[in-house]
Amino acid sequence: MAGKWICWFEELGSEHNDLVGKKCANLGEMTQLGMSVPPGFAIGVDGYEQFMEQSGAGKEIRRYVKNQAWEFQDAEKYVEASRIIRGIIDSKPMPDEMKKDLDACYKELCARVGIDTVRVAVRSSGAESMPGQTETFLNVLGSEALSNHVIKVWGSTFNAKAIAFRLENGMDMERGPIGVAVLKMVNAKSAGVVLTVLPATGDTSKVVVEGNWGLGESVVSGKVTPDHFLVDKESMVIESTVNRKTKMVIYRSSGTVMADVPQDMQNQPCLSKEEVLEIARISLKVEKHFNTPQEMEWAVDLDLPFPQNIFWVQARPAEFTRKKPLLPEFGKEGRMRENKVILRGLS
Repeated sequence: MAGKWICWFEELGSEHNDLVGKKCANLGEMTQLGMSVPPGFAIGVDGYEQFMEQSGAGKEIRRYVKNQAWEFQDAEKYVEASRIIRGIIDSKPMPDEMKKDLDACYKELCARVGIDTVRVAVRSSGAESMPGQTETFLNVLGSEALSNHVIKVWGSTFNAKAIAFRLENGMDMERGPIGVAVLKMVNAKSAGVVLTVLPATGDTSKVVVEGNWGLGESVVSGKVTPDHFLVDKESMVIESTVNRKTKMVIYRSSGTVMADVPQDMQNQPCLSKEEVLEIARISLKVEKHFNTPQEMEWAVDLDLPFPQNIFWVQARPAEFTRKKPLLPEFGKEGRMRENKVILRGLS
């Protein structure tokens, strides 16, 4: 791994978090587990650092940051700083040697999947936890577009939300080390998320699967009401809530677009019973491996048969409400063991 700034997923594991970011490290770990992860590679944090140094962007950003008087909760300042810093980054081309290395990896990925110009997703992978603060680009086509969108992901670590996040958490303003995941796009019939815990209650006896037609961005963004499947971990019995789904995210020639769901699909479940159970089964395997409840993103490929059609593009520890232990004065059924005066006085 020494000296490498681009690695294939099969070369990575969770121990490489600091080198390639949490998302890429987890994709590598899932690949090691034998899960169906789309073919791809990780651009390490060193790639970001090299770009900032070799392009001169880092020097310009440090000079700009040094001359600013940062004020907490100044939203207009964040927006203006984001515009200027991202403008600096976006104005820099990929340095020649880095472009050569990136082009070579993209060509090898094309060869591995047997497609002359493969469509890829370019996803941020933070080494430091900045949830929801950086950007993802889907359906990126060709080596030139890939290098441009990698730079855009690097720039997104300086969006207004990320700048506010730095200030609120005492992080250095001028630093934003980030990895990038480059994955083959799945021709998704449907996609969504699975959690091996109920977030609001901390109930770990259930798996919740949510999904929609098309790509998973419609579910992750919260712009639609997805289908909801609740699976009991012991019995594997499914409780299904199939919602009317009128919008979905699909490919266009490049990038993606929100489109109408065909009328005959709107009230149909986006997953079969077998697909729900397989998603739940694999998520429990990952939960056991990491020894903590998981939040994962899945996609079902339109072109492949079950179960080879289920792919995984994200896994991370789930955020959920921890169950509070019962007070000592109460029994398991929540009733007081004895009548006990705990406070006297006027109301």
